[in-house]
Parts: sequence; structure tokens; C-alpha cells
Amino acid sequence: MRTLYPAIEPYVRHTIEVEQLHCIYIEECGNPDGIPVLFVHGGPGGACEPFHRQFFNPDLYRIILFDQRGCGRSRPHAGLEGNTTQALLSDIETIRKHLQVERWLVFGGSWGSTLGLVYAETFPERVLGLVLRGIFLCREQDISWFYQDGACRLFPDYWQDFIEQVQPENRDDLVNAYYALLTGEDEVSRLAAAKAWSIWEGRTSTLHSKPALIQRFGDSHVALSMARIECHYFVHQAFMQPNQILERADRLRGIPGVIVHGRYDIVCPLDQAYALHQAWPESRLSIIPAAGHSTSDPAMADALIRATDGFAERLA
Repeated sequence: MRTLYPAIEPYVRHTIEVEQLHCIYIEECGNPDGIPVLFVHGGPGGACEPFHRQFFNPDLYRIILFDQRGCGRSRPHAGLEGNTTQALLSDIETIRKHLQVERWLVFGGSWGSTLGLVYAETFPERVLGLVLRGIFLCREQDISWFYQDGACRLFPDYWQDFIEQVQPENRDDLVNAYYALLTGEDEVSRLAAAKAWSIWEGRTSTLHSKPALIQRFGDSHVALSMARIECHYFVHQAFMQPNQILERADRLRGIPGVIVHGRYDIVCPLDQAYALHQAWPESRLSIIPAAGHSTSDPAMADALIRATDGFAERLA
């Protein structure tokens, strides 16, 4: 079984101001003359972490990571103004041009798979290939499964903690109810809602409970950006047309891809990956038997590293 490559540090960091409002953090690792690969983190509202650099052979890849608007080291933290899918696509193109990259491999998980797919369907000529994990098609039914009626039946105890923040009369539309809390003036309520929202995701992301992961999701800084930005996107249907990714899957033709998905993914059930694979014949679907949504499962990391190693051989 393959494991993460050794920890590395960036050889350069950048900040780019976009639209005078948002400042985007970018880092480059590995080989400056290697195959360009863009790491697209999840959420929306997550951030890049040091171990994300380790999915790629640093001798062969020029590894490019960035924190999306309002996330991680990008500023303003948890900012919603001007934060849309279209804006993120524009940011990715700004980064590509700033770094003088002609084409790159795109690697993304969860929301990162969503954004990676939308980017590839919008700019197919810029994409060498796709490595995607935990496919999230971001349809209404996919959001409802996790935040209204679906996952709650598998985790009723955790679900009770999640809905506790919302008055009973408002629980028929939890995303909008949470949005009111997360954008309200009451700072105490806002933070409590953010932690409940984020911890719900952390608790359900792995096949076996991982206290360290749950603790990270419950961190105030992490929870605020994760909850506010996720909820902002979901209230606005991710700023996408209904079923947009599958409807435009013909634009992926000619782009090779690997889809890695946990059999027991509760956050983003496997049917999403299966539907994408059927609509995108060039893709290869790898279903991981004993895994959930998180990359912390060893078998998930093994499959992802095999995918990036395979692309390194193919693109060398």
C-alpha cells in the first residue's frame, strides 16, 4: 500500500489581490520544472493543509496549492461578499496566468471535485487530467441528503446535536435556518452555529470516528469559514444551474480522469461518483471498500497516490 510522500515545505509563496476585496494565498512545492498540478481543497470553506502537498511525487510535480476566497490564509476570513463559483473559476485562471502555466493536472476532493469539474468543463483546453475524490455534484438532492433528510437516519445522535441550534418551527429548511444564524449580528449564536455545522461534517466524514479530525472541525477559526461559506453556497445552489456538472459532462470528453470514492461515504454518497463515471467515459472509477469521505483512510490515500503516480508516468 502506498503512503503519503515525505513532508515538504513550499519553495515560494504568493498572495494575489483579486477584485480589490479578496487576497488569495498560493504556495508552490516540489520541482519548479515538474508537471504542474493544482490542488483544489474542499468545503467550500475549507483550506489547504501541509499534508495536501504529500499526494504528489515532489521530484516530478510542480505542486500548486491555494486557499479559496475567505478560506485559510486568504483574506478576508470567512468573507461572503463576491464569493461565488464564477469568482473562484476566475481566481484559478488568474493563478494559472500569474504562474505562467499553460496546462495542468487538477486534483480535488469533495467540493474540490465540484470546482475541479466545473473548471474543466469551462476551460477544458487547460486541463491535462483530473484526479477526483469524494464526488460532490452539488445538486439540490445532494445538499438535502446531508443537511435535511438522509444522513440524519444513519447518525441520529449526531444529528440531534446539529439541529439543536435551530428552533423546531424552522427545521423544515435547515440550510436557510442556519444561514440566518451564520450571517446574523449575534456573535455568540453565530459561532455556536458554525461549530455545530462544522462538527456535524467532521463526525460523519470517516468510517471510524477520529477525535483529532472532529476537534479540528470544531476549531473556531476553521468552523467559521467552513460553515459560513458552505451555507452561503448551498443557499445559492452553489451558483450553478441544476445538475450542471452532468448536463455538461460532454465537455470532459478527451480529458483523462481518475475518480476515487469511498464505498461508505455518508457526506457524498457513492451514487454521485457512479453517475459522473457513466457520463464521462474517459474516467476510471475506483471504489474503496473500507472508506468513508475523508482522505485520512489509508486505502483512500493509497488510491489517490497511485493515481498521481500514474499521471506522472503518463505525462512525463
